[in-house]
Amino acid sequence: MANSYVWEMIQTIIFDLGGVLIDWDPRYLYRTIFDTEPEIEDFLANVATMDWNEQQDGGRSMAEGTAILVSKFPNYQAQIEAFYSRWTEMLGGAIEGTVDILKELKANDNYRLLALTNWSAETFPFAQERYEFLTWFEGILVSGEEKVKKPDPKIYKLMLEKYEVDPTTAIFIDDNLRNVKAAEACGIQSIHFVSPDQLKTELEHRGIISH
Repeated sequence: MANSYVWEMIQTIIFDLGGVLIDWDPRYLYRTIFDTEPEIEDFLANVATMDWNEQQDGGRSMAEGTAILVSKFPNYQAQIEAFYSRWTEMLGGAIEGTVDILKELKANDNYRLLALTNWSAETFPFAQERYEFLTWFEGILVSGEEKVKKPDPKIYKLMLEKYEVDPTTAIFIDDNLRNVKAAEACGIQSIHFVSPDQLKTELEHRGIISH
C-alpha cells in the first residue's frame, strides 16, 4: 500500500527529448558522407565524439566546438564542419509510441508536463520548428541555454526550482541510465526509457496511465 500511495502522489512528469521523443542520430547524416559503416563508427568514436558534442549541449558555441575539433583533426575538416552545418539531417522522425503516451498524459490533464534536455541552444530551435508536440509541455529546460547539462545535479535542482516542482511528486524519464541515476540522487523518481512499450508498461504499473 505504501508504494502505491507514493505513485498516487505523482503530479509532474519530466521527459528527456532525444532518444525518448525524438529520433536523433548522427549516422543519418554521415551515411551520406562516408562510404562504409566502419568509417562512420570510427569517426564518431574517435573524432566527433559524444563527449565533444555534449560540450555544445553544455553551452559552448558550435563555432568554438568546431574550431577546436578541426585544429585537432585537420584531415577531417569537411566532415567535422558538416556536423553542425548539416545538423538537421541527423533528425529522424518523432518516436511515435512515446508521442502517443505524451498525448494521453496531456489529455488526462492530471499532470504537469515538463522536459529536461541536453541540447545545444543553437540547434534546439530547429527541433521546435519540426516537432509540434514540443508545444504540449508547460516548460522545457534546455542545457545549452542554462550552460549546465545532465548529469550535473545543478540542472535537476534548477529544473525543480524554476518550475516549483516537489521532487517527491515528480517522475523523470530518460534513455541515458547515467542521467536517470543522477535524477534519483536528487530525490526524483525515475524511469530508464528503453522503448515506448516498456515506458507504457512502467506508467501503467504505477497507475499514471490506464491499461
